[in-house]
Amino acid sequence: MSQPSASPFGARFVVPLLIGPVLNPVNTTMVSVALVPISTALGVGSSTVVWLVAGLYLASSIAQPTMGTLADRFGPRRTYLFGLVVVVVAGIVPLVSATFAGVLVSRVLLGIGTSAAYPSAMTMIRDQSARAGVATPPALLSAVSIAALATTAVGPVLGGFLVGSFGWPAVFVVNVPLAGIALVLSWLWLPGDDTRPASRLLADPGRLDVVGMAGFAVTTTTMLVFLLDLASGYWWLLAGSVLVGALTVRWELRRTAPFIDLRMLRRNGALTRTYLRMMLLYFGFYSMTYGYSQWLQDVAGFSSERAGLLQLPSAVLAGLASVLVARTTRLRAPLVAAGVLPTLGGVLLVLTDAGSPVGFLLVVAGCFGIAQGLASVSNQAAMYRQAPPETTGAASGLSRTFVYLAAIGSSALVGLVFGQRPTDAGLHLMGWVVALSCLGALALAVGDRTLARRTPAGVG
Repeated sequence: MSQPSASPFGARFVVPLLIGPVLNPVNTTMVSVALVPISTALGVGSSTVVWLVAGLYLASSIAQPTMGTLADRFGPRRTYLFGLVVVVVAGIVPLVSATFAGVLVSRVLLGIGTSAAYPSAMTMIRDQSARAGVATPPALLSAVSIAALATTAVGPVLGGFLVGSFGWPAVFVVNVPLAGIALVLSWLWLPGDDTRPASRLLADPGRLDVVGMAGFAVTTTTMLVFLLDLASGYWWLLAGSVLVGALTVRWELRRTAPFIDLRMLRRNGALTRTYLRMMLLYFGFYSMTYGYSQWLQDVAGFSSERAGLLQLPSAVLAGLASVLVARTTRLRAPLVAAGVLPTLGGVLLVLTDAGSPVGFLLVVAGCFGIAQGLASVSNQAAMYRQAPPETTGAASGLSRTFVYLAAIGSSALVGLVFGQRPTDAGLHLMGWVVALSCLGALALAVGDRTLARRTPAGVG
């Protein structure tokens, strides 16, 4: 289908392109205020219900680079539409099976379906720039990041409203109309894959690396199960994860078209450092999102709706920070600030207890909100500059994999420090771990000289 708009980046291209990428971030955080109601309704503990968080992230961490590779090889529009269909199905599952197993299946399907959107969108943007013969508008790149960031931050507020008004199944069902609208608009307005520029097609796409995908999936899954149930002492799972991981690395290094291009990561140090910064920062962001939300409800005594509202100012600050940083081509300064603020926030968590005033709780959340706004836009701009143009989908998907690996780690941390019930002591331990993680991201930003370059973000 050809582009109907005279402008290559008009509303008919941008609108459907922005809806899909927000579905994953809004689902990652919207469920945070529904975990306690789901736990109560289905009779499962905190250490079990956290699998609803981990399940989506596990599925996303594997599906993101997979969908990115499919977008590069078989077309981003096809991949995008397929993902939206899966999201619609996922939203219906809890209505058919209102059990913990049914809800977990829905979360896994959401992880798979929503993972198609971001790498496909980034690939379509780059393709559209090549069709038109113009640089990618920096504002469009920022819009993708800001839209995802805004929905991430607003997720707890939206989740609190849906749970309070319609019950916990609503946080799943809401995906049906959202994905349905995106599906229709994308089918009607987005350019067909047969119009992709030849310069954006892989010279040697090779076969899909199924062995690499399976090895990565087994490595990640076994490590996650081990981390989420440390008390059981499943050390054989840890040993198996390390063994399979080593064999997968060896396999990937021998492939001409690997699932994860380790050789490219070794050559492209700037891109690798960007991935590592994202992982360390988002480990802190997601630990805060899930751990803090549960603590507010179970220890501080706030309802789901109020717990969500307490994080609304953080969402506003995140949006403002992202808009401000989107206007500059500087990367180093905002990324340094994005490391300083959550490090401070982690220290403040150590000083937080059930008697802390509301104003103090808002300041703690604000540190993470501002940092997320700065990191989201700046890291995405860095990734877009550093990634090879012909593998934009795979590189974009891999960037999200590092984010979801961080989210998996944060799920394990929350389950470990809280166990069956959140406590002040658990929150304090989480604060120290978050501070150390974000301090590592700060060190990477300070020491990376390539971030000082002011190459226009739209240059592909």
